[in-house]
Amino acid sequence: MLKMEYTSEVAAQSPSPKSSNSSSPPPPPPPTSVVISPCAACKILRRRCADKCVLAPYFPPTEPTKFTIAHRVFGASNIIKFLQELPESQRADAVSSMVYEASARIRDPVYGCTGAICQLQKQVNELQAQLAKAQAEVVNMQLQQANLVALLCLEVAQSPQQNPHQPIDDFLSNSPQSYHSNPSFLDDNNLGSSWEPLWT
Repeated sequence: MLKMEYTSEVAAQSPSPKSSNSSSPPPPPPPTSVVISPCAACKILRRRCADKCVLAPYFPPTEPTKFTIAHRVFGASNIIKFLQELPESQRADAVSSMVYEASARIRDPVYGCTGAICQLQKQVNELQAQLAKAQAEVVNMQLQQANLVALLCLEVAQSPQQNPHQPIDDFLSNSPQSYHSNPSFLDDNNLGSSWEPLWT
C-alpha cells in the first residue's frame, strides 16, 4: 500500500514529455558566418580590405588581372590618389582607361597606346583615300555616260529626214521615158498626129 502511494506521488511530480515540449521555446538557429572576400587590389597588396575601400567597386575579386596590369604600370598609390580626386560617376571610366593604357604600355613599352592610336589613324587615312578614289571614278563614269547620251542626241538631230516623195522622184528621174528627157511627150501636136478622132 505504501509502495503504490509512493509511485503515484512520483508520477504526479514528474512532468510529462508532451507538456515539456509544448511549453519550451524552439532552440535558436546557429549563427551564420558571413565571409567577406577582399577585393582584388587588397588581396594582391596583402592588406585588410576596409568597408569603404576605394578600389573595391572597380577591382572585384573575380578579376585579379585587371588590378595586376594597372598596378604594374601606375602603382597602387597613384591609382588610389587618382580615384580619390575624381567624382564617383567618373571613376569606372577612369579605371577602364587606366587598364587599357597599362595593357598597351606592356605590349609596346616605347609608344604604348600612342602607337595603337597612330596605327588606327593610318588605317582611317588609307580608307578615306580609297573612298575618295572610288567617288572620283563614279563621277567620271557619270560624265562619260552623259557625254555619250549628248552625242547620240546630236547625231539623231543632225541626220537628214527622209522625204516621203523621194522614191517617186527617183523613179521619174531614172525612167528613160521621163518627161525630163522628152519634154514634147505631152505636147498636143504629138497627140493629134498619133491619134485620130474616133468620130466622123
